[in-house]
Formats: sequence, C-alpha cells, structure tokens
Amino acid sequence: MRVVSGIQPTGKPHLGNYLGAIVNYVKLQDEAHAAGGECFIFLADLHAISQPHDPAELTQNTREMVATLVACGVDPSKAVLFNQAQVPAHAELQWLLNGTARMGWLNRMTQWKDKAGKNREGQSVALFTYPVLQAADVLLYQATHVPVGEDQKQHLELARDIAQKFNNDFCAEDAPLFTLPEPYIPPAAARIMSLRDGTAKMSKSDPSDMSRISLTDDADTIMKKVKKAKTDPEPLPDNEKDLEGRAEAQNLVGIYGALTGKNAAEVLGEFGGQGFGAFKPALGEVLVETLAPINARFLELKDDEEALDAILARGASQAREAGRDTLTAAYAALGLVR
Repeated sequence: MRVVSGIQPTGKPHLGNYLGAIVNYVKLQDEAHAAGGECFIFLADLHAISQPHDPAELTQNTREMVATLVACGVDPSKAVLFNQAQVPAHAELQWLLNGTARMGWLNRMTQWKDKAGKNREGQSVALFTYPVLQAADVLLYQATHVPVGEDQKQHLELARDIAQKFNNDFCAEDAPLFTLPEPYIPPAAARIMSLRDGTAKMSKSDPSDMSRISLTDDADTIMKKVKKAKTDPEPLPDNEKDLEGRAEAQNLVGIYGALTGKNAAEVLGEFGGQGFGAFKPALGEVLVETLAPINARFLELKDDEEALDAILARGASQAREAGRDTLTAAYAALGLVR
C-alpha cells in the first residue's frame, strides 16, 4: 500500500480541510504504517504558483501548513511529509509526461473550465497543465492509493490515462513503468459547507472570515462564528427526511456528526424538536473541545522555523530517494541520454 496525497499551502486551513482531508491523512498514515506500506503527504507549492500569489505569503503558509498537519496528528515518523519544491523530480517528470498528455484531455478538465472562466487566454500555462503535474505527483512514487474528493476524481482518471499511454508507447508489454493509481474515497469524508451559505463549500477564498472555522481560531472566536452561522427559523426535525431542502441546518448537523462520530439520525435523535438556540452552543462546545488541542500544538510549532524546515528537509530527502528509480526509468524509456 503506497498512499500519495497533496494539499495546497494557501490560506489558513479550516474545518472543511480538517474533516474532509486531514483526518483521513492521519487514518491512512496509520493504516499504511501498520501494513508495512508508505504514506507520502506533500505540500503542493508548485501547484500554488499556477495562479497569482504573494511569494512571502507562500513561504509563511508553507511552514504554517506543516505546523497544522503535525498539530492535527500527521506524524513525520510514520508519513513522508515534504514540499514539492524540494523534490525536483516532480517538475522533471511533469515535463516528461507533457509529451504523452494530450491537449484534448486537458481541455476537458472541469476544474480548468471553472477556474479559467471566460478568460482562458489570460490564464497561466501552469493552470492548464496543472493536472499533468498532479499525474507526476502520484506516478513518481508508484502510488497504489490516492485519496480524492469528487472534485479531483477527473484528475486521477487523467493520471491513469497518461500512465497507460506512456506504458503502451514506451514500455514492453510485460514491463510497464507506471502503476495505475486507484482512487481512495474515504467512506466518511465529510463535506463541510460555508457557515454563511449552506449550498457553498467552506473555502479559504471566501471573503467573509465568518464563513469558516479556521483551525487557528480560539474558543471565543469559534463560539461567536457558530452563534452567527446562518440558519432558518424552524426547530431541528426528528428525522433526516425533514432536513431536506434546509441546507444550513443540514450542514450544522453534519458538522456535529462528523466531530462526534454520529450519523445524522443520531444527532437528530438527540436534538430533534429543539431550536438552534440550544443546538448552536452544543455544536460550539464540541468544536472547541476538538480544536483546542490542535490550536495549542499549532501555536507551539508555528514560530519554530528551524523545526518545521527540518521536517520538510527530512521528508524531501526520503521522497527524492523514493522517486529516483522511477524518474531514471522514465528518462531511459524515452531514449534520453543522461
């Protein structure tokens, strides 16, 4: 079992990142470690420069993301934790795979269409070829499992297509170079929505700080955000069916369930018939209880640049070693003299 996953070091991580991705990193790292496998978790800083960014912020966000992941339970002794920029093989393999990827494949990527909008001509080439770098990220390590949300499934399918075409074009039939990675869709990946709009995902890019619970928020801030979260005037129902069409109520019930390990029916069994005046303080308390130790560990780590850089350097050294044979074989398969 070889798990590979990346997270962009942009903005402050929030509850959606924690419940949707980071919690599963910790589970996967523990599973892979117990099974004698490997887990690679990288900060996708090369991806971050595909759109306008502030260089000083990127440096700070990269270190803060390391502190956040470690505070949340990612263990550098069990997982290989590093940033792409320290492993040149990611960019090298992307270039080698650019010869195999096809314009038509990339043009069909939904995320390219969404992010480029009507101004395709004004976008960076990096934004267009972003999915080829994602393919390189996972193929470099011969990943068997890649945790993906619904929005990234298409990119993993592209990685499989690129791997298959490369194997067909440049490798002997009985000796393919690249492993075709399988998507790992965590069974309980929580989809956390904005506190201001239950139909939109919780996002770092939302202009309103009240739309999200940041993992660095203190107890008072968390309680304030929960109390001000958008709701409707009806009390909570006692069954899931009556939650349909009530996006904000559904979101808050989902958050409570994800934090306590309960399903929606169990949460409604506890709070059905009660108004949000009773439910919101209970949700706030669960959030504070969950996030307080993470916040404390984060604050302890975030200003220790030497320790954070050492974690990245150690992980990058392990990653460079792990990807070396695959990169060498890719150059050889293409007939490049080195």
